[in-house]
Amino acid sequence: MQRILIFFPMDTKIVNPFITTGYAGANYFCDREQETADLTRLLTNGNNVALISPRRYGKTNLIRHCFAQPAIAENYYTFIIDIYSTKSVADLVHRLGLSILETLKPMGRKAWEKFVAVLASVKQGISYDAVGNPSWMMSIGDIATPTTTLEEIFYYLEHADKPCIVAIDEFQQITHYGDHQIEAMLRTHVQYCTNTHFIFSGSQRHLMGQMFTSPARPFYQSVSIYNLPLLPEGKYIEFCIRLFEERGKHVSPEVPHVLYAQFEGVTYYMQRVMNELFARTPEKGTCDTESIADSIRYIILMAANTYEDLMYQLPEKQSLVLRAIARDGKAKNLTSGAFIKRHGLLSASSVKSAVPALLDKGLITNDKGVYQVYDKFLEMWLVKE
Repeated sequence: MQRILIFFPMDTKIVNPFITTGYAGANYFCDREQETADLTRLLTNGNNVALISPRRYGKTNLIRHCFAQPAIAENYYTFIIDIYSTKSVADLVHRLGLSILETLKPMGRKAWEKFVAVLASVKQGISYDAVGNPSWMMSIGDIATPTTTLEEIFYYLEHADKPCIVAIDEFQQITHYGDHQIEAMLRTHVQYCTNTHFIFSGSQRHLMGQMFTSPARPFYQSVSIYNLPLLPEGKYIEFCIRLFEERGKHVSPEVPHVLYAQFEGVTYYMQRVMNELFARTPEKGTCDTESIADSIRYIILMAANTYEDLMYQLPEKQSLVLRAIARDGKAKNLTSGAFIKRHGLLSASSVKSAVPALLDKGLITNDKGVYQVYDKFLEMWLVKE
């Protein structure tokens, strides 16, 4: 069957249509039609959702795309809070408050005034400019009673003049706070919300699974679990061809096909290389597979100093194990004699102590006993170094 490509008007302000950061609108967003429809339906029908996939599959942009759908955009306040770098409850509360205020500010005084009014515990940390617009000026240390401020934030969400949807990105981070009450505290607030619904987005499948499927955990059976699959290869190929054609350029279908296979369909890496390939292709020119290797080498070269600094800062045992995992690509049985001998490692105990540290730093992933370097460009650099 012949493929029919539907072209949308392009935004000429966007020089390179292969977006690698942020959400630039539906024209630059590939497929996810079913996922968008599913999540929009779940949220507008009163459900909380746990959205789970490895990092760099495009969860956050999918959320932004859902929030841009008329059914949500015209009827809800929407907030996205990334808590990946948070370390404590106070840090979480700080990020929630800041994100909500910054989202409401462009909507005018009526939108933000009610939120500011309920923040009695941190009122001294909000300042106003010459025209009366508020700014969140406090640091984490200025939040003296995080649980009180959290209660105030949830009070606002429950009493806002429009229903709200709150997406908390990298939600599994709360398990690292060292506060065993945070899950129960949040669950208590969430279960009494009728005006607000939540997306709990996470990339560490085992931690998210434990939080939402274990009968011993507070969030058990409190959400609809949605596992985000890879983009279909055919859809991504059509997407790449369309974006090239819209800008007066051409690309061989083999190019995205090769990238899809090389990066196993992970959106970020394909987009980053396609971005570089598009930049290198002259107007009316054609991008073919011969350009791929040079583009990837360039991307890795630009990051080489950062990678060198990273490896310099790692303890020797962790550095050796990271390099070993990179060489295997998909490593198993890390403490086995075969793995240790193949990579010249010191001992099983040294590997056993290094792996949790590398996982905690986000440098490797573990999916059912298969270990991989998280950053595929770093993996390539390590193999070729």
